[in-house]
Amino acid sequence: MKKLALVLMFATIGISSAFAQFEKGKKYLGASVSGFDMSYSETTKFHFGLDVLGGYMVAKDWMVMGELGFNYHNSDTHAFSVGARGRYYIEQNGIFLGFGAKYQHEWKSYNDCFLTPEVGYCLFLNKNVMLEPSIYYNMSMTDFGNKSRFGLKVGLGFFL
Repeated sequence: MKKLALVLMFATIGISSAFAQFEKGKKYLGASVSGFDMSYSETTKFHFGLDVLGGYMVAKDWMVMGELGFNYHNSDTHAFSVGARGRYYIEQNGIFLGFGAKYQHEWKSYNDCFLTPEVGYCLFLNKNVMLEPSIYYNMSMTDFGNKSRFGLKVGLGFFL
């Protein structure tokens, strides 16, 4: 019984120190990989994306972020993107809700703006490092039918 109480006490301390990361003033640096599209788009057969994120906790559980991205579609289409987003962390269960907008430029002189809602989960690996799987939807503002897509991405985040 004493061992169980000791294990529960250390687990509680570990969880509470992880949630302390969601306090105002914390800085965030992350990267995510996507390419597991669940897309209905006929134009994209293969997709690989890499995003780099930087963020700042403006209030308890609220983060603003900047995003730079590179996307590889098929063999002849490459795109760069820049965007801004916000996240709300639900501390009780580790889920986060995000919403943002990004501008994307493809090599073939195609430009588009996207709205990007996202739902994910924070799995803390230690006090400052977390694994962030999420489901996102990139909604195109110019070609909704062919350029919008659902997807799955996996990120690695660091609180500084």
